[in-house]
Amino acid sequence: MNLPSSVPDVVDVLTLSAAEPLPGATALAIEIPHGATGDWEYHAVASRLRSGLPASLIDFFHVNTDSGAAEIAVALAEQLCTRGTVTHVVIVRSRIPRTFIDCNRVLGADAATYRAGGVTPGVPPWIVDPEDHAWLLARYTAYQGVAKQALAAVCNAGGRALLLHTYAPRSVDVEVSPDIVADLHAAYAPEQVERWPLRPEIDLIFRTPEGDQALPAPTVAALAAAFAGVGLTLAEGLTYPLHPVTTGFAHVTAWPGRVACVEVRRDLLTEAFVPFRQVQVDTARAARVATAFAEWIAGGWA
Repeated sequence: MNLPSSVPDVVDVLTLSAAEPLPGATALAIEIPHGATGDWEYHAVASRLRSGLPASLIDFFHVNTDSGAAEIAVALAEQLCTRGTVTHVVIVRSRIPRTFIDCNRVLGADAATYRAGGVTPGVPPWIVDPEDHAWLLARYTAYQGVAKQALAAVCNAGGRALLLHTYAPRSVDVEVSPDIVADLHAAYAPEQVERWPLRPEIDLIFRTPEGDQALPAPTVAALAAAFAGVGLTLAEGLTYPLHPVTTGFAHVTAWPGRVACVEVRRDLLTEAFVPFRQVQVDTARAARVATAFAEWIAGGWA
């Protein structure tokens, strides 16, 4: 299997292998396009840019990045390899903060198209310097090359792929603008935050804007049962659609029935979710989510 290598500060590729795979076992790829979650990752890029960034933009970074996804991925890989459910697991993790360019976006769409998909823009409005844009685009392109190669290697050989995301507990309707930090702090004020809708614990992003479903009903039911087994509830595309403006859409449609995109609510992965701070992921909570995925992959993802 022709797997790609890591690219420093762009993408990490981690492969775990089963010592004794069960008969018929195949590989699993896990893509984490929003995998940059640490303060240092934000500052490493921000310090390089010439564009004038909004003050305290790191607050938006922490609310918006997919903290906990990597911990779930590693726990899932370990469980699957221990059980022999897979031959190996390939984890592809972006190290590019989505605050500056989003590795789960098709670039170049207009604002209305991104809004229609219920997603933030591919390149935010504060990236205005041409050199910044070119530098970020080069990193984005490198990431896409690695992610596509890894998913193709696994899925073309009969394996499956999980596109893994986490989201903040509440759906806060704030425009991505140079005022985003002030607007977010206003939205998260104690007297305001609970008016925003609470998101599903787990959401399977599998329904297109036209209503087509990327996974068959029995497979979806099996995933719901697996999460119910660990005390969590699966929603079926309630948060936003599987939209063509995301790169995830291309992955899901390239291998019908064998690629799943899932969101996990971030407060389920930590003792206390605190906005604007780096999430302290609890490994036991991440393992709980991983257990549900492992059960599904072992028997229900047909």
